[in-house]
Amino acid sequence: MVTMEQLQEYMRTRAREDSERKYVNVSAATLEEALREASVELSLPLKKIEYEILERGARGVLGMGKKPVLLVAYPAREEGADADDAGSMDMDFGFEDDAPSDVDGEALVRMAPEGIMLKVLPPQGKGEAVSERQAIAAIESRTSSGKIDATLVSRVVKRADAEWIPVGTFAYTPVEDSYINCDVTEGEMKALVTMSPPGDGGADPSAETILRALENQGVVHGINEDLLRALEERPRYREPLLVAEGSRPVNGADGRAAFNFRTDNREIHLRESKDGRVDFKELNRIENVVEGQVLARMVPAEAGQPGQTVTGRMIPAKDGKDVEPPIGENTRLSDDGKMIIAGINGMVKLVNGRVTVEPVYVVNGDVNVKEGNIRFLGTIIVKGNVDDGFSINAAGDIEVMGSVGRSTLEAEGDVIVHQGVAGKGSGGVTAGGTVWSKFIENAHVETGEMVVVSDGIINSVVYSDKRIICRGKRASIVGGHIRAAEEVDAKTLGSVAGVETLVEVGYDPKSRARLLELEAEDEELSKELEELTLNMSTIEGMRKKKKPVTPDKIKHYGEMKTRREKIQKQRQKLGKDIAAIHAYLEELKTTGRVSASGTVFPGVKIMIKDAQLTVRRETRAVTYIAEAGMVKVTKYEESRADISVRGKGGADGDTTH
Repeated sequence: MVTMEQLQEYMRTRAREDSERKYVNVSAATLEEALREASVELSLPLKKIEYEILERGARGVLGMGKKPVLLVAYPAREEGADADDAGSMDMDFGFEDDAPSDVDGEALVRMAPEGIMLKVLPPQGKGEAVSERQAIAAIESRTSSGKIDATLVSRVVKRADAEWIPVGTFAYTPVEDSYINCDVTEGEMKALVTMSPPGDGGADPSAETILRALENQGVVHGINEDLLRALEERPRYREPLLVAEGSRPVNGADGRAAFNFRTDNREIHLRESKDGRVDFKELNRIENVVEGQVLARMVPAEAGQPGQTVTGRMIPAKDGKDVEPPIGENTRLSDDGKMIIAGINGMVKLVNGRVTVEPVYVVNGDVNVKEGNIRFLGTIIVKGNVDDGFSINAAGDIEVMGSVGRSTLEAEGDVIVHQGVAGKGSGGVTAGGTVWSKFIENAHVETGEMVVVSDGIINSVVYSDKRIICRGKRASIVGGHIRAAEEVDAKTLGSVAGVETLVEVGYDPKSRARLLELEAEDEELSKELEELTLNMSTIEGMRKKKKPVTPDKIKHYGEMKTRREKIQKQRQKLGKDIAAIHAYLEELKTTGRVSASGTVFPGVKIMIKDAQLTVRRETRAVTYIAEAGMVKVTKYEESRADISVRGKGGADGDTTH
């Protein structure tokens, strides 16, 4: 399971990388061109560039409806640079090429002033090539009086290079040429040509002839040259053909924010584990962010692209309008005004169109299959219950207005449960701060500060780095293992039935483990320091005896000296930390105590540091302390700890609720 600390560190790293990354906005006719331009601007090869497509663009039809591709590009992160070659030139740019098919070759004939022109197209795939007989038959279908050079025809057929070659002559009569009529329509936005078939001895229209006819009518823009070449090969007579089209003006897009998060928090995002399983409790509704994380990038307004009629007249377009950055609560604009950045840790949302980071996540009902498990970098408030089998993980506090079942609650801050924890043997609560609850039953609870309950602790394992306080009319501790570093205070300890109840104070295992860790580190540094001092003394001795010392040894001596100074500083700090923990643990020997304002029943075992006492007879209103290595019974002294709920959203300062 990913811990909250790991999640925070991961997101801080990504946020830091994101804020440091240079990026460029690029607009081009195609994705390929846009990526090439981004490569130039970032001075990086394509495979080291990551990008987000803001507008996919469109090719349009004969120049109409064409839109550019708009993207934001930035250097790829190091860990992914070799894993994905999506930026290479072999990538799919969204336009699929037609699969090659089997097509026979073809002989095309055109009657031109230069003579009889022949073009032979080669076959494709497994298609059949054109034969000389087929080529001659194609010529004879166009003219019966022409003279054909059979040798030239043979050469053209063999070469099949799709070039027009004169292979014969005919009685050319210019007045019989094809007549081309050009019409400019729809407010000069379209040009159509209608061609008549040539008469006997006339020539077919060439692409150049059609182009001259258009120019004579003032058509200079949007001419479909591919169509003109196609008409040269295969003329279409007596049919109005759209050969030129003006470009419509394109108003510039308004500026906008490109969001780096899900804008719909109602969406469910189930994830599949490596073994193919899906945990339907992990709905991932919350999108956590950390302070400094880039939440959105501002896309500037675009300049309008003026249109143009087929006659070359310009049609003006409107430029896009810049928009105000949608900054909401707990977000800010970067210094360059191009990014919206999180101001705190929390949940990013789009609230009334503005980017907002909320430090508190509120569940208006129960935590169940509908809500799923919750992991949040802030405070969580649950207005209902937490059902069995679900977990809540918060970087701040957790407050549950109802009860907690066989569930897992983990908070770096405090945990408040208004109706109690019924762990059923496997549920648990872990808090970096204090846990307040009406009761704790058959559960495991660990806190960095206090545990405060009003109705008692039953058959549970409860560990506190400071105090465990049970205060109320039914404030009993019955069964289980109760351990606090400083103090345990309850109304009743144990029960009439003599249930074994272990209460332990004056011992902090976490501090003890930390002490051993620091002492081990200090010992390692001490050994290294001793070795450095010995090696340095050897070189110093050589110098005193005026023996030659190589440059490498001199350099090594300097490095050892620097390392020695660093170790000495480290050991000074370690010494202070070790001394502080020693002092704290020594203090626990004298301050650790167990108190009961009511009754302590037989079966209760009291442990204060190294001293222990098993209660054999019922006692009332007592406080147990350690003295001279033994547990001493004294008059009850109430704890002075402040157990009020401090500054929590739904609490009223009373653990009885």
